[in-house]
Amino acid sequence: MKLKPTFLVHQYGGENLLIPTAGERFSGIVKGNDTLGEILSLLREETTEEQMTDAILEKFDAPREVVEKDVRHAVEELRKIGALDE
Repeated sequence: MKLKPTFLVHQYGGENLLIPTAGERFSGIVKGNDTLGEILSLLREETTEEQMTDAILEKFDAPREVVEKDVRHAVEELRKIGALDE
């Protein structure tokens, strides 16, 4: 899976933002913490949930189960808004 090129990732004021461009059915802004920022960064290239989990565990000190849950939730939400190419 990979983030669609019609969604832009931006950091502003300590928040990570995901913004759709014209033509996307989703017309809002997604705001998130550093974990979401890392997930969005990883989704710039083709990746899997397991690869994202492993990469986040290298950066953050958290239990694997918590990171897996966070990644799964983020991917589900990104799917709902049509932000992923799969």
